[in-house]
Amino acid sequence: MAKRVVKKKANPNEMDGKEFFEAIHQIEQEKGIKPGYMMEKVTQALLSAYRRDHEGVGENLVIEANEEAGIVRLFLKKEVVEEVDNPSMEISLEEARAALPQAELGDTVRMEIKTRAFGRIAAQTARQVIIQGIREAEQGMIYDEFSTKEHELLTGTITRIDPRNGAVSLRLHAGDQFTDAYLGAGEQVKGERYVEGQKLKIYVVEVRKATKGPQVLISRTHPGLVKRLFELEVPEIYDGTVEIKSVAREAGSRTKLAVWAAEPNIDPIGACVGPRGQRVNTIVEELKGEKIDIIKWSEDPAEYIAAALSPADVISVEELPSKGETKSCRVVVPDDQLSLAIGKEGQNARLAAKLTGYKIDIKPASEPLEPLEELIAQAEVEAAEEALAAYEAGELEEPAPEAEEAPEESGLEQEEDPEESVLKHEETTEE
Repeated sequence: MAKRVVKKKANPNEMDGKEFFEAIHQIEQEKGIKPGYMMEKVTQALLSAYRRDHEGVGENLVIEANEEAGIVRLFLKKEVVEEVDNPSMEISLEEARAALPQAELGDTVRMEIKTRAFGRIAAQTARQVIIQGIREAEQGMIYDEFSTKEHELLTGTITRIDPRNGAVSLRLHAGDQFTDAYLGAGEQVKGERYVEGQKLKIYVVEVRKATKGPQVLISRTHPGLVKRLFELEVPEIYDGTVEIKSVAREAGSRTKLAVWAAEPNIDPIGACVGPRGQRVNTIVEELKGEKIDIIKWSEDPAEYIAAALSPADVISVEELPSKGETKSCRVVVPDDQLSLAIGKEGQNARLAAKLTGYKIDIKPASEPLEPLEELIAQAEVEAAEEALAAYEAGELEEPAPEAEEAPEESGLEQEEDPEESVLKHEETTEE
């Protein structure tokens, strides 16, 4: 009777190097994680797993991985000694020669560790380290992708609307990566209505690293949203022919935009408005009817401020003495244009001030104006009083006294001229 040959099964506790590398490449294909990164994480997992069950091994663990040969092996380095005091780091000469006949005292031998030496808890630890490594790699790729989108315009899909506070969750895509972002009520335009599944353009304010993954801060009220929309709709702005100098916005109500073109034959306002207002109307539609004033930027502050107060007419603009870094000006407008210059609830003047960086004092033509010289003198007095108050409060140091041309007085009398001394002596003698 022929003997039945039973093929010996591979030990399930032994690591199959071929499967090991196939798994790493599969993770690379599915997650986009580089093999080198995963190899490092798996190595850390194996070392952590063995150290968990074998205290004292320290840094004596070594892993060798050869993808071409399909081998992954774990070794523990031990020193050959006569008497073993620390079994985790030392080995007797007899035991060492059983594995390596030429071993001598003082040598360092490497003992291979089979994966069956791993305990159940240690194996779970290794699994958690690998899973955490994959998660960190995914989060890193998401952060790297979205961090390049800061101050840019993205389109997201609304996935959820919180019924309690109206906050909106959006799914954002950038390249091959995606993440969820949170549009709070404070970053929403007042009056806008959202529904799940709706596509929504948002402005990426900042991308932060957080414990649960990258945090993308988004907004619909940021002035940068209007700027990016114009770049999207106006080719002249996108290619740099027309430049946006400043934007002032009160979301949902009104925006003022200052534009400029280096070429004198290019109309920056006309380029932004577009044929029959098509370009600006597309942006207004995206902003749900928000009014947009487009003005021409100028190097001349007076001309720039007058344009910023449009649609109101301006008679004159005078710069006032500035207080610190705050610039001020006085604007005179016709009496019938005063309410238009100020705007509803002061909105027009407020936006013009934000756009130009000037504090604007609007006066009607019929009101008598305080002479500019008196305002300058008053500003100098106020500045001196503020400096004195700051010095008394200890916020400023006492200024060093200026050098006087005349010699300083001292306790010693100045030497007299010799001839004058003789004359005085003679006068005294005659008396």
